[in-house]
Amino acid sequence: MIPSPGTPGNMALMLPMEGGVRYPGRDHECLTLGEMIDDPLWPRVDQWLTHPDAEPDVALVGVPTSAASLSPSRADLTPGAVRTRLGRFSTFQGEVGFDLATVPIVDRGNLAVGDIPAEKIPEDIAQLVRDLPDSELTLFVGGDNAITRPVVRSLGDLDGVGVITFDAHHDVRTLEPVPSNGSPIRGLVSEDGLPGSQVAQIGIHSFSNSRPYRGWCDDHGIGVFSMAIVESGGVDTTVAAALEYIGDVESIHVDVDMDVLDSTFAPACPGARPGGMTVRQLARAVRTVVRDPRVVSVDFVEVDAERDRDGVTIDATITMILEAVVGYGTRRLV
Repeated sequence: MIPSPGTPGNMALMLPMEGGVRYPGRDHECLTLGEMIDDPLWPRVDQWLTHPDAEPDVALVGVPTSAASLSPSRADLTPGAVRTRLGRFSTFQGEVGFDLATVPIVDRGNLAVGDIPAEKIPEDIAQLVRDLPDSELTLFVGGDNAITRPVVRSLGDLDGVGVITFDAHHDVRTLEPVPSNGSPIRGLVSEDGLPGSQVAQIGIHSFSNSRPYRGWCDDHGIGVFSMAIVESGGVDTTVAAALEYIGDVESIHVDVDMDVLDSTFAPACPGARPGGMTVRQLARAVRTVVRDPRVVSVDFVEVDAERDRDGVTIDATITMILEAVVGYGTRRLV
């Protein structure tokens, strides 16, 4: 809020009026909630996305499904919720001095996934992804974590693919009775041919997994970088170690499960727990990993828009999406 002149302690004072807000000493009505100032010197992300480039480098794609969620979820609402709040963000990343407006982008809308049952998600969504026009980087907004498996499958021969996850969980639950949002990594490794040694998981929480599932990861060569490692070594060092771990792969998919955040920052993530990443840590990590030119796709998942408070988790998700574009746009500077 903007302080009104003469208000004691510089505290802002707003008086309600029908349809908007009035400040003392001002005769005009201010914007209603949800409206945004149209300032040509403060370009907004929603404006950037509504002017698609004819030859985009980056594509945004919604994948609104929660059919495979282990717990009741309205993660299918999240792509729409993300788009409604884009106008709150400018295109300028002031900390690194990069403007998103220099990156050609297109919003391809949502994939038609509403009627796909959980057992068909790995193949059916993979085919929908294969049918998308090519882009150097595709950003998939879920939806639950079940979309990770088909997005990775769409990359073709998985012998040359690496996967980096930012996640509180290992996501190696059993595939019975059907694949779920808790099993994308297990499905990729045990059924789809992805070598476990080409998977690195960053941000694994305490009290969010089990000994048998950690043992499964160890047995299959999956690299585990817990929150303790992130905290002690720092974000940059941990991301570098994860990229080194997966080796000389040809392409990389990055899975950003928003429940890797501390639950304080992610009230809309059912799987988030205390002790996770801060928004700043995850933003830096996403920006850093996407600078690697082998990264061709990123998903952002596990946000139940219906559970959010004041848009806290949606705004955090948008931050990660934008930081991924910054990472892509600054590749040439690395």
